[in-house]
Amino acid sequence: MDTGIKKLLIANRGEIAIRVIRACRDMGIRSVGVFSDCDATAFHVRMVDEAYHIGPPPSTESYLVQDKLIEVARKAGVDAIHPGYGFLAENASFAQRCADEGLLFIGPDAATIAMLGDKLQARKAALEAGLPVVPGATFDPENIAEALKKADEVGFPVLVKAAAGGGGKGMRVVQAADQFAQAVRSASNEAASAFGDGRVYIERYLARPRHIEIQILCDRHGNSIYLGERECSIQRRHQKLIEESPSTIVDEDMRRRMGTAAIKIARQTGYVGAGTVEFMVDERREYYFLEVNTRLQVEHPVTEMVTGLDLVKAQIDIAEGKKLAHTQEDIKLNGHAIECRICAENPEDNFIPSTGKLKNYRIPAGPGVRVDSGVVIFSEVPIYYDPLIAKLIVWGKDRTEAIRRTRRALEEYRVSGVDTTIGFHRTIMDDEKFIKGDISTRFLEEEYPGHKYSRLTDDLRETAAIASALHTFVFTRRINVAARPRDYRAGSRWSECHRRLNLRNFQGSR
Repeated sequence: MDTGIKKLLIANRGEIAIRVIRACRDMGIRSVGVFSDCDATAFHVRMVDEAYHIGPPPSTESYLVQDKLIEVARKAGVDAIHPGYGFLAENASFAQRCADEGLLFIGPDAATIAMLGDKLQARKAALEAGLPVVPGATFDPENIAEALKKADEVGFPVLVKAAAGGGGKGMRVVQAADQFAQAVRSASNEAASAFGDGRVYIERYLARPRHIEIQILCDRHGNSIYLGERECSIQRRHQKLIEESPSTIVDEDMRRRMGTAAIKIARQTGYVGAGTVEFMVDERREYYFLEVNTRLQVEHPVTEMVTGLDLVKAQIDIAEGKKLAHTQEDIKLNGHAIECRICAENPEDNFIPSTGKLKNYRIPAGPGVRVDSGVVIFSEVPIYYDPLIAKLIVWGKDRTEAIRRTRRALEEYRVSGVDTTIGFHRTIMDDEKFIKGDISTRFLEEEYPGHKYSRLTDDLRETAAIASALHTFVFTRRINVAARPRDYRAGSRWSECHRRLNLRNFQGSR
């Protein structure tokens, strides 16, 4: 089958690089990878058809250097570049650079990325498209008196947010007027450091919202569809940890209204490609536009599991100029899917990243279980990049079965050499409020203050099992030795029988 694209560069690493490599193989496209010094033996380097070195470990000297990526693209003779997520995925200048070089960028064009990457412009576009937005205001961070007046009009508590970027950076909750000036300065400084843009604005703070997002696909021929919603409310510091589809609070009518709203802003902005329109939903089930992510989301597999679509393949098809393969009437949600982000972090210590070599790595399997992993046994988990090492995605005919299968899969997972979030996920799957669907973005801070997720780590589980086996072996050996005849001598028939019996017992215990 002639796909148009013959060779594709993946400007990323880890599990998302593996995901794109697999889509390329399914489509008959040759894949080209890149790697830094510390990724020379990484799993994605072993999987690609060609791999090129791009510099030292820090991403600012390797994965974020546009010149190096373009040089590899020229050298390898690729037709297109897939940015994955993170790194340069939402970088308008990189998308434009690809276009200037005659390379297909797997994503929207540079102008769309730039507009929707600016929260203020995205908010304006949402209002023009008729979407509901959280009450808020813009202001000059240097004019605190005027800013405070606008905050009073919005009503405390308010949320100070960075106009550029995301991920919780440049964001502060302000409960009262006397905290406002310091919060604005702090948020503005952090935003300037993280994104090179110190602009901030304010929104009314929603006390216990839910984070619901709509997956969309838009082609170059004016066709747009939405693929249902994803619930992303289990978060810490605005970073998602568990996602599922569908949401427990979204019925057919609400799904249709939110999906229609997502398509409206896509058409308002001329969006082309796969994207995600994010909403906050309050306790009355009223939804408000939050932002548009102009890339593939980390949590895209839960949508794939309930719709049966391949979103990476859809991205590539759209970039080649093909029409969408499905209409809105074709999209049906089948069953329920849950994704757990398996990160090299210690949940008991404020999710501090953990680094090292994986001494043991065994992934779960069985009906309804998928693992998108960026590592294998003996892989190194470096300090330089995001600590996500894999994603566990589980499908069930309903949410109850999906939770049960997720529990089973987490129990099968084995990782040693680094701390992981596996024990944390086990705890959440057993939580009564989570099981009932009684969640919000404040779930962890309300239910687990102090980060107390009391489950054994994988290292401790393995150690306990080994200790138990050794105790049984030694205890059995002592009984056998005590029962032997007094004239037991090395080399005698009794000694040989005893040795063979112990050997057989030991081998059986393994």
